[in-house]
Amino acid sequence: MLLSLETLDRGSAVALHEGADASAADAWDEDLWDDLLAYIEAGRVVPIIGPACYPVEIDGRTTSLDRHVAERLARKLRIAATPPGETLNEVVLAYLRADGDRRRLYRFVSEIVKEMELAPPPMLKQLAEIGQFNLFVTTGFDTLLEVALNQVRFGGVPQTRSIAYAPNDKQDLPQGIEDGSPTVYHLFGKVSALPNSYAISDEDLLEFLTALQSDARRPENLFNRLKSEHVLLIGAHFPDWVARMFLRTTKGRRLSESRDELEFLFEESASREPSLVAFLKHFSKPTRLFDGDLDLGQFVETLWRRWRERRQPATATGRDRWAPRAAEMPADAIFISYTREDLVAVRALTDALEAAGLSVWFDMNRLTAGESFDLKIEQNIRRCSLFIPVLSRNTEARAQGYFRREWHYALDRDKEIDPNRPFIVPVAIDDTVDIGRLPRPFREINIAGAPDGQPSAELIAHLKMITGRSP
Repeated sequence: MLLSLETLDRGSAVALHEGADASAADAWDEDLWDDLLAYIEAGRVVPIIGPACYPVEIDGRTTSLDRHVAERLARKLRIAATPPGETLNEVVLAYLRADGDRRRLYRFVSEIVKEMELAPPPMLKQLAEIGQFNLFVTTGFDTLLEVALNQVRFGGVPQTRSIAYAPNDKQDLPQGIEDGSPTVYHLFGKVSALPNSYAISDEDLLEFLTALQSDARRPENLFNRLKSEHVLLIGAHFPDWVARMFLRTTKGRRLSESRDELEFLFEESASREPSLVAFLKHFSKPTRLFDGDLDLGQFVETLWRRWRERRQPATATGRDRWAPRAAEMPADAIFISYTREDLVAVRALTDALEAAGLSVWFDMNRLTAGESFDLKIEQNIRRCSLFIPVLSRNTEARAQGYFRREWHYALDRDKEIDPNRPFIVPVAIDDTVDIGRLPRPFREINIAGAPDGQPSAELIAHLKMITGRSP
């Protein structure tokens, strides 16, 4: 069965209205689009693509790849009276009821897919064009996403890395994957003649989900990435129970527990199950199911268009504002420590300081896989010229978080520095900072203000003086 998830992304920015019907989803608005695009531009969103993104043109009609394969398989198996729109899972069930050999089905489906020779649909090409998407997870077994990436980014040359998981063949993300090549991870297997190597039925799906949860067969590198990133799910139509299990498996903990990482879930209203909406509303606050007047194709096109529009001003000036920066921190750069909820303001602060000629570093797009995250951060704090802890209502609300570990590293280094030379310069990005949870040494330092990430001329001049740059 070709499986599809709709759009899963950020949950805390736009909440379900209090008192609203539990089956009602959030509406798309400008704040939501801005949040989603900001995280994409920062390289912190992993799209999970389902086969609803793969409509195909067959004999003058548009249908899903799942249903077209199902129709072809039904004819191949001579299953009579197949209803229009029947799914691949339903065809498999009909074949098994007739005592067919399940193991042969994988070869049959593989032959059908190879015979089709389909071109990737426009929405896959639009997603492939979004350069900050470098890791794609697909719940489909076809290779159309890889083809789209190769066409859009490499002129058709096969440069996209493809990894396929199977319960009996665990394949994980390799270490050091940030080498510039996009990666497509087939979470429920990739088309093959081998039995059980990809999911074509609900039973297969159950086996994959069971294997993904086991210690021995769990792809740790992939799931660690999904836990630490925001997730955008596009094109799925999972049954209620599968959607709940999928979210729980990828997040690695109870969905009701608080987490920084956000999930954006776009569902066309026809595929939405009210019980799932109610479940997400009450038990998974960071997950939001969004609604609107857009169908799946319109959503992807709108996302692609808005992404292009945000890039045009920077491109016109000859500088790609969102291009990935060097993986290594420049010598004597300013280190910015922050919590993920403040990313948009931190981006604004970084841009303003860099525009003033200061060298700034923060961890987005900088840490390559295969390096010890904690060791790299500690090393960079020991190498930086200045440490800026970004303070906000979000840092004050959190009793624990990785940014507090960064604060600890900075305070440890500060002990080795001449007390007459400032090293830590706290910057508040809103007016709600309460010093109750600040480390004691921070309370003795004057806190500078940069509302919404916009530093004053005085603050910029002060930072230039500290780092030895002429004001």
